[in-house]
Amino acid sequence: MALLTVNLNVVSAEESLFSGSIKSLQITGSEGELGIMPGHAPLLTSLKPGMALITKKDGSEEVIYLSGGMLEVQPNNVTVLADVATRADDLDEQAAIEAKKRAEENISANSADVDYAEVAAELARAIAQLRVIQAGKKKV
Repeated sequence: MALLTVNLNVVSAEESLFSGSIKSLQITGSEGELGIMPGHAPLLTSLKPGMALITKKDGSEEVIYLSGGMLEVQPNNVTVLADVATRADDLDEQAAIEAKKRAEENISANSADVDYAEVAAELARAIAQLRVIQAGKKKV
């Protein structure tokens, strides 16, 4: 008999954001987009800033922003250990727009005291948050 669901736990340092049976998980791994479904091969990978799109057992969807972390897939369990995890509804769109603008301005400035790697990471986080916010709006 084929597996229809798998247990998922999404936790950050501050809280557990999700725990339950799911049909699928779409998430941004270090090497690109991943689709996790029941019966997926065991996997351990780091996560990039992005979205976790969870399709629950009842077919409803939940969107969570992840700033990075680790993903572990086992035969019956999937665990997301996030650095920072926030539900799409809890993100501040204006703050994300401002963070993106600041990062773009810092990249454009030809200043010797700009840490381009840190600014690029800030830009990636802001863009990921905006994508999560947009995906959350589509679910409404």
